[in-house]
Amino acid sequence: MKTLQGCLLVASPSLVDPNFNRTVVLLVHHNDEGALGLVLNRPTNKTLGDIWDQLSESPCDRAHPLYWGGPVPGPLMVLHTDDAIGDSEVLDGLHFSVEKEKIEQLVESDDGTCRFFVGHAGWAAGQLEAELQEDSWITVPATLEHVFDDEADLWRAVTKDIADSSLLGQLGVKHSPPDPSLN
Repeated sequence: MKTLQGCLLVASPSLVDPNFNRTVVLLVHHNDEGALGLVLNRPTNKTLGDIWDQLSESPCDRAHPLYWGGPVPGPLMVLHTDDAIGDSEVLDGLHFSVEKEKIEQLVESDDGTCRFFVGHAGWAAGQLEAELQEDSWITVPATLEHVFDDEADLWRAVTKDIADSSLLGQLGVKHSPPDPSLN
């Protein structure tokens, strides 16, 4: 089996599960035993500062939004670019941390390239592969921009990129301007 770690799972329009309708999930971990992902485009109405006192005694004045990572409860998780503090590397330059001490270090560093998640998406062995066979998800390689840019229209932007790439490939077009109407 080829790992999909570092790929995006883009919910297909036919995916009816309300937890994942129009979501973009980054696969943080994927192997024969299962998969763990984080929904990138579901901010909550809370900030890290709102929940920090439940997690640590150290101060936190960060107003970074908390993201709903998926329906499976779990500890606070962070995607970030600090390789010295990462528990694992998801893709080049993107790291994942769940250990309390490392998250405290990230909060103290106040580096803006962090995204904090509560909950995650999880799949047992073979479950994700079955959903891929059912065409519930479309997979594409992830980039740092997918993770850290504005999430408001992430699903629409990624699905448009997938459709454009597919159409241009079928037509045999090698180069296309970003806005064909300017041609």
